[in-house]
Amino acid sequence: MQYPNVLFDLDGTLTDPKAGITKSVQYALTHWGIEVADPDTLIPYIGPPLASSFREIHSFSERDSVLAVEKYREYYQDRGIYENELYDGIHELLEALKGQGRRLFVATSKPTVFAVEVLKHFGIDAYFEYVCGSHLDGTLSDKAEIIAKVIEKFSLRKEESIMIGDRKHDIIGAQKNGIDSVAVGFGYGSEEELTAIRPTYHVQTVEELRALFEGHSEFF
Repeated sequence: MQYPNVLFDLDGTLTDPKAGITKSVQYALTHWGIEVADPDTLIPYIGPPLASSFREIHSFSERDSVLAVEKYREYYQDRGIYENELYDGIHELLEALKGQGRRLFVATSKPTVFAVEVLKHFGIDAYFEYVCGSHLDGTLSDKAEIIAKVIEKFSLRKEESIMIGDRKHDIIGAQKNGIDSVAVGFGYGSEEELTAIRPTYHVQTVEELRALFEGHSEFF
């Protein structure tokens, strides 16, 4: 069986977290008097480590980016975490993959404690053997490091492992670890972003993702 070890990103891959994340960022920015009328303009925050996004998108200093993450969590941990939706077909996909005997893992830049809560909220936590996320202090937030930790912890054979994600960070993380990747077009990475980074596979829907693991080739 090809790819008996399957690593999933969380935000933008298993669930659609747009409302919760953008509202949490919107809330955090008000601490600096930055009012964002349209939360959709904050979509670029979905996926990458938060502190780096505050630095890159709003030019925050290192100190302010750390404080911004703290402010973000004031909203997120009580409300934003539940302003989230499971993508259609994910339950069926995970059930099919487990039925094929594959080992499933989550590799996310979201803090582990929040990732576990999201998986439990949607009733999909039992599908995953291990959830590896970042630490609350901001360490272990680089996707390549997170993927490496999963591979090392379970002594996974790289040629038998694949990473699934919706942003370039997921694909780059896989490439740095020498494993194959699937870019999903239903998340928050643009077509240009995902095409430029050259994933092993590129699918547009959950159905196409399932077809890949069922050995169907008509989508590729």
